[in-house]
Amino acid sequence: MTNKKNIFVIIGSASENSANEKLIDYILKLTSEVFSFTVFKDLKTLPHFDPELSTDNPPKEIIELRKNINSADGVIICTPEYIFSIPSGLKNAIEWCVATTIFTNKPTGLITASASGQKGHEELKLIMKTVMANFADTTTLLIQGVKGKVNQQGQITDVKTIDDLANFINAFKTVVFEKENTSH
Repeated sequence: MTNKKNIFVIIGSASENSANEKLIDYILKLTSEVFSFTVFKDLKTLPHFDPELSTDNPPKEIIELRKNINSADGVIICTPEYIFSIPSGLKNAIEWCVATTIFTNKPTGLITASASGQKGHEELKLIMKTVMANFADTTTLLIQGVKGKVNQQGQITDVKTIDDLANFINAFKTVVFEKENTSH
């Protein structure tokens, strides 16, 4: 393949060493030949969304976040589900991007890894569809019962999850590299 593609990763968990972070570490190891990653796991440092500042005077942290998303060849969001929804920090970050077009047609991978995750995953897909991100069923992945599938060392211990991640990675690579081929 040609040059490495830049992928911006947003980890939706506010916890240190979360299962979501371990899943991303796994993906990074498997794709280091084709992707360069910038991993953002500081959602709690972003200011609360303020629509009056969003377009005319966004805070510097938001300008940086938007720049990272805009310049990336693709975005992966990996998040838990909190109370049948996506975490508030993740929603806050996406809300800061609604007044822009940075997600429009951006190759995007969506992973929800949680105890259940079903409602949060549905919500994440709806929100990302609203901002017009480019994703398909093959570039979304729901991993239920994640704490029983990833050990403390970050190893994935569930064969189906390993297979599902391999399929997700292949589909995501295809979307990212297809974007390059259709933009010339």
